[in-house]
Amino acid sequence: MKSPFFDAMGVALTAAREAAVCGEIPVGAVVISRQNGRVISVARNHREERSDPFSHAEIEGMRDAARVRGRWNFEDCALVVTMEPCPMCAGALVSAHMGWVVFGAWDDKMGALGSVWDIARDPHVGFKPEVYGGVRSDECAAVLGEFFKQKREWNGCGNG
Repeated sequence: MKSPFFDAMGVALTAAREAAVCGEIPVGAVVISRQNGRVISVARNHREERSDPFSHAEIEGMRDAARVRGRWNFEDCALVVTMEPCPMCAGALVSAHMGWVVFGAWDDKMGALGSVWDIARDPHVGFKPEVYGGVRSDECAAVLGEFFKQKREWNGCGNG
């Protein structure tokens, strides 16, 4: 049976591929309404383009969605992202009271929703979103893998 987040992850994957074309780590995020499934915002990484260390897809998606909705509380929303959020983004998701977090690829280096850390389930955290990992994980991991493969093959001299 197809996950209710399958199509939203497809939108996030498109945003991730756009990020890769721009030289950004290919992570895409979508904020959707859980009441009707409507897409509220679509975002991608912009750290390199904006020289902004906080311009992760999850943060950008929540910023845009908050502007659209006129409020910061996302208890009735889901964030769908192609890669497991890092500690900064996981903390932001908890602080924003995101109701559901759905991610694709697990991050065994900086993952903060189950891989390395589990910020959402920490007993000291007040708000606890529902977390679902591994949605379309093979596709999400492939986008990331291809990006880093191309980065490794490029030797910095314009060859490759």
